[in-house]
Parts: sequence; C-alpha cells; structure tokens
Amino acid sequence: MINVLKGIYKRGNIFWIRYAGLDGKIIYESSGSTKFKDAETLLIKHRQAIKEGKQPEPIKRIASYTFRQLAEDYKKWCERQRGYSKKKGFIEQLVSKFGNIPLRYFNTMMIEQYQTERTQKGNKPATVNRIIAVLKHMFTKATHWEMVEEHVFKKIRQVKLLEVNNRRLRYLSKEECQILINSCNDYLKPIVIMALNTGMRKGEILGLKWDNVDLKHGFILLDHTKNGERREIPINETLRGTLLNIPRRLDGGYVSYDPKTDKPYQDVKKSFNSALRRAGVKDFHFYDLRHTFASHLVMAGIDLTTVSRLLGHKDLTMTLRYAHLSPDHMSKAVDILDNVLNEKTNYTKTIQFGRQ
Repeated sequence: MINVLKGIYKRGNIFWIRYAGLDGKIIYESSGSTKFKDAETLLIKHRQAIKEGKQPEPIKRIASYTFRQLAEDYKKWCERQRGYSKKKGFIEQLVSKFGNIPLRYFNTMMIEQYQTERTQKGNKPATVNRIIAVLKHMFTKATHWEMVEEHVFKKIRQVKLLEVNNRRLRYLSKEECQILINSCNDYLKPIVIMALNTGMRKGEILGLKWDNVDLKHGFILLDHTKNGERREIPINETLRGTLLNIPRRLDGGYVSYDPKTDKPYQDVKKSFNSALRRAGVKDFHFYDLRHTFASHLVMAGIDLTTVSRLLGHKDLTMTLRYAHLSPDHMSKAVDILDNVLNEKTNYTKTIQFGRQ
C-alpha cells in the first residue's frame, strides 16, 4: 500500500518510490533496496531535482550476472597486474565455490560462512584473508562495471578479515645462514644470498631486472614495490660479488631466469624446501629470510628507522616486531636520560662516543 505522505511503498522485499515528474505525470521507481531509509533518501533527492527544474535519472536496471561471469571478466582485467598467477589461483578457488550463484544473491553471512569453512579445513587466517581480499575487490570492480547493485557490494564490504597472529618471528643464526646457502643448488644460491643481504621480498627478487641494478654506484632500485613506493637498497660486498658472478644476457633482462626457457623463475618453493631439508632447517619459509635480514641488523645495533626504510615499511608499526632483539638499545637510551637529568660527567663522553 502506498504511503501517501512519504510516497514510499513495498513490492516484495524492495521499497519503491512514487513522485510527480516535471510534466506532472506520476513516476513509479524501484529504489533497488530493502531498506526504507534508502528509498526515502532517493525520493528526497528526486523531489529536490524536480524543484530545481531537472528531471531525475531513474536507477539503471542491472542484468543478472553470475559469479563465474564476473570471474572471467576480472581475470582478463588483472592479467596485467603483478602477482597474477597467485591471484588467478584464488579466483579459481572462489569460482569452484560460488560459480553459478547470481551476484545479487551474495550477502555478509554467505561470505562469513565461507571463512569458517576454510579455517575448519586447516587454512591459516592470513591465507583466508588474502582470498577474501580478492573477493572484495572483485565486487568492487563488479560495481564499477555495473554488474551488481551497490547495496550488494556494501554487504560484502561489511565482512571483516580474520585476526592474524603476526608475532611469529623466525630467523636464522649466522651459522644456519651459511649452511643454507651451501645447501642451495646453483640457480637458487644467488637468490637466497640476495634475500639475506637486502631483505627483498621473493617477488621483488624474481622480478628484478639488470636495468634496476647499479653496480657502479652500489644500489638496487625497486620501482614497483608492495606499498607502491620506490625503494633504493644498498649493495654490500657479498652481494656485489654474487651479482658479478651471475651470467648476464647481452640484452639485460631478468637477473634470475631459467636458461632453458629464457624466462624468469615464477617460484622457487620446491628447490628452496629441498635446500632446507639438506640444511636441516625446520619451520622456515622463504619470507623468513627477510626476517633474518632485519633481525641481524637490529641485533647489530642498527636503529629501527633505518631498518624500516630498508624493508620498505611505510611506518614503524611493522618494524617494531624486531625491537625486542635489541634490549640494550633501550637501556642505553635510559642511561643517557639519567646522565642528562643528573648532570653526570660521563654524559659528554657518551655523546662524543656516539658521534665518532
């Protein structure tokens, strides 16, 4: 039944609005929403347009698309992105679950149940979060491409990511680092040495080209990083010697590539796990080489700000996980404060020693 005062009524679960157009004819229009407030907002907007002498544009009707149809378009769109192969795997997993379901049928509960299902199968929260992040972005693009209504996207956006325990900090000792390097095959060895001496991510190392390596001035320039900012990484003597010994193609190309195919390595997981077994290193992942790089810098007394810049962190929040590795660093800071407040004679010496 029409609400005469509001001009709002229901058809099924969807609220519709009723208003007079510029020519005085009554217009009936779906709000596309199950919420009265959304319909009221739309009606007020249209009535205001009429007052200003403008004919409101009716809500565009969107055809019904399935998740599989969205996935096909989305895969074509993200082919040009970095990390496409891994994202493609996530998309295929989502299609196997939601393939034939119409996009407008998706809701918050459906996705939260999927999160629970994945965790019960043994997937780590971080893995589930990456899959859900892909799903959310797919619906963002679906909204832009007018494949689904805005209110469906809002439901997906309400899904919260799972809490991840980031306290795990696994790093190798100096002795373990050398044993691991000696256990690597010929093509993996320079990749591991680069990770240990630069803190670069696996994707950054495998995607590194000679054009971004400046041996003359001693730095590596990363243009496309995870946080979107350029990063310069100094080349130390160990890495310099390693890079000089890597066979280099005349046309430059990638630093690490398969000579059989002339293409960069897509992943080194299998060979890296084999090296770990030979080295007797357990509970360790390639990303932990980055932790090893940062941990040894902090234990050597390098300040967290410098470590953060080398790792490419946007702020110190992520870098603070390494702070406990340098407890005497904070002790020195408190000792300096003690010297300042109590005007101790060795304060001047402490400062001068720090400047030497």
